Amino acid sequence: MLWIKVCGNTNLDDARAALDAEANALGFILTESPRRIAPNVAAEIIQALPQSVEKIGVVVNESPESLKQLAERIGLTGVQLQGDEPPVQLSEFRRALGLRKIIKTLQARELHADPSKLEAYLANASSVDGFLLDSGSPASRGGTGQTFDWRAALPLVERIKRHKPLIIAGGLTPDNVTTAIRLFDPCGVDVVSGVELSPGRKDPAKLWAFIAAARAAAVEIHDSHESSPRVSF
Repeated sequence: MLWIKVCGNTNLDDARAALDAEANALGFILTESPRRIAPNVAAEIIQALPQSVEKIGVVVNESPESLKQLAERIGLTGVQLQGDEPPVQLSEFRRALGLRKIIKTLQARELHADPSKLEAYLANASSVDGFLLDSGSPASRGGTGQTFDWRAALPLVERIKRHKPLIIAGGLTPDNVTTAIRLFDPCGVDVVSGVELSPGRKDPAKLWAFIAAARAAAVEIHDSHESSPRVSF
């Protein structure tokens, strides 16, 4: 089943709306962002959520030990490393975080500029549960509302998928998520601005439209080649 994460949650009503639309995971941005949420507020929201939903904290350049403490305090089930965390440090995050899910974000523009960067992360892929391919920009690690060059990224995507589950992010909306899933056949998608009324405020109608379109596209793809099972994530 396609894994869908709705990120940038700042309040309980939006988190519940995402779950009503059948998202698998909720993201909480704990770093500089228009959608930043204080750890104590995130903890209050997480306490009110079902145990079955994944709660992913998005962080930038935290140390493994401080991230372990943060995850325990808030109640996170996983983390998304959105910064410049070096490949060789991924094993330290795994030791610190134990069984919590670890997702490492990679920016498509950086991988195009320096292909060796991808190879270094793939060499350390055993320490993470999956990679997220995002657009990003020099001024922002994510949440730009902009897509990357999807066609140019196809070789990167296929390379990553040979090692780990891949999540696609960056400018996804109810209108383009079907195309993204058909093109990349990812294990998951991650949405922020594409389902918002304003930064940090979700639009329930867009949530339902996005998740319905994503689920339908995933079913279409896997009905057409049932002999190729999806890597679980």
